[in-house]
Amino acid sequence: MAAFRTGSNGDSVLQNFDYFLVLDFEATCDNETRLMPQEIIEFPVLKVNARTHVVDSIFHQYVRPLFNPHLTPFCTELTGIVQDMVDNQKCFPEVFKDFNQWMEAEGLLNPEIKSIFVTCGDWDLNSMLPRQCETSRVRSMSYFSRWINIKKSYADVTRTFPKGMMPMLTGLRLQHVGRHHSGIDDCRNIANIVVELMKQGYVFRENGRLR
Repeated sequence: MAAFRTGSNGDSVLQNFDYFLVLDFEATCDNETRLMPQEIIEFPVLKVNARTHVVDSIFHQYVRPLFNPHLTPFCTELTGIVQDMVDNQKCFPEVFKDFNQWMEAEGLLNPEIKSIFVTCGDWDLNSMLPRQCETSRVRSMSYFSRWINIKKSYADVTRTFPKGMMPMLTGLRLQHVGRHHSGIDDCRNIANIVVELMKQGYVFRENGRLR
């Protein structure tokens, strides 16, 4: 299946995917030392309907880090995640299992449904997730092996490669919502960028793949 939408000129534009899965991890960090291993502490995904432009479903869990269980002041200041938000939460293998169950419940494992992850850069799926899976000794899923880097998509339209999310919002005259570097809020803003580019007639294509 693939989803149709109407472009700005009124013509139907065929998108290559039925759903865009907007993902933005937050991870343990510090400004003075490099934490090893770095661990995912927020796992948010928005399921954006390519036909209606609506967020049909949300997966969002905080994750309890094991190797560096106490968040640094820098991490809390950057992400807005405080210690109480990760204490007593599930560790990554359990959250990862929950996410796969969510994918199945949403019909996203059906081969007739075309979906792809959307990230702001390649870090989330090319670096962070593989390292986290190695650290947690869990096998990643094949559906994480390809994605859309929204920066590259934005550059296709504007001929300007953005440094991050905020310049894209400014360039598209979109208002920033929530807190920058909150994973779930960043997902909402990235989703708004995806929708705006669709409204302008852009046809999304895969532009990131696990190396």
